[in-house]
Amino acid sequence: MADAKPQTRKVFGRRQGRPLKPNLQRLVDDLLPRVALDAAAERIDPAALFPEAREVWLEIGFGGGEHLAWQAAANPGVGFIGAEVFINGIATLLREIEERPLGNVRVWREDARLLLDALPARSLSRVFILFPDPWPKLRHHKRRIVQRATLDRLAEVMIPGAELRLATDDASYLPWIVERLSGHPGFRWLAAGPEDWRRRPDDWPETRYEAKALEAGRKPAYLRYERRD
Repeated sequence: MADAKPQTRKVFGRRQGRPLKPNLQRLVDDLLPRVALDAAAERIDPAALFPEAREVWLEIGFGGGEHLAWQAAANPGVGFIGAEVFINGIATLLREIEERPLGNVRVWREDARLLLDALPARSLSRVFILFPDPWPKLRHHKRRIVQRATLDRLAEVMIPGAELRLATDDASYLPWIVERLSGHPGFRWLAAGPEDWRRRPDDWPETRYEAKALEAGRKPAYLRYERRD
């Protein structure tokens, strides 16, 4: 019987940038196969991936991986799944995994929505979607990761009381996110006032994209939602 083919879904974004330096390429060749999830799997059991973890967290679109690596180092009892298709960012995370080292991180290399489809219900305790591509042109809004269908699936795979964290520095994406989450029955906004979404919590480290936004004079918003019971 032929080997199962990885699941695929059209990805609106780059899979690779500049050629990797030799050390990063070594990590992609040697380390990535040991931490990458099987993209052909129809079901992925986080409890089996992290048998000693008290809970499992997911970051969708981890970019260069600095936030994910910080969280994994700060929370060794938590299992982390990072979803990213950009190989240069994956390679940077692999460097963090090797140097720290971090044994509680696994990588999903395909579209994050395929991963969500493969996860069992009530399996995630926290999800991060930080500075996703805003796709600012109107005709591209359908490409945004924050859509009703994605939120529906997130509500299924997150346990009651789980936290969904989002961040954006895009003036058009912020109301888009707030409107869709505020209108979703599965989530409750945790903000009590403006400071709650203008100030980054202490356990939320800065990403390189956030630093670029601040340098350019853009003010990020930090949004925290809770999965309703």
